[in-house]
Amino acid sequence: MIPTTFLSELAQFTNTQIAKVVLNRSYEIDTFRIKKVDAGTVELEYMIPAGSVAEVTLIELQSSKGQVVSSNEAYVPITSDTIIKHTVTVKEV
Repeated sequence: MIPTTFLSELAQFTNTQIAKVVLNRSYEIDTFRIKKVDAGTVELEYMIPAGSVAEVTLIELQSSKGQVVSSNEAYVPITSDTIIKHTVTVKEV
C-alpha cells in the first residue's frame, strides 16, 4: 500500500508540471481560474472563450516544454464562454 502522504506529494508534483491546456492540438490556455491540490487530487478550472474553438475533441494538459502530462478525448460543443473543471486523481491501483 502506498501512503497517502506520498500520493499527495505525487499530486503536488503533477500540479507543478501542468503549465497549460491544449485543446484539439491547437488552442492553448495558460490561465487557470483554479489550480490546486487537495490530498491526491489536482483540481483545475479554466475558461474556453466562445469563438476560440467550435468544439473540443481532445484535451491535453502539458508542461511548459510541451510534454503531455494527461490526454483525454472528449466532445464538448463550445457555443458560449465555457468553464471546464478538470481533475487528475493520483491513486494506487
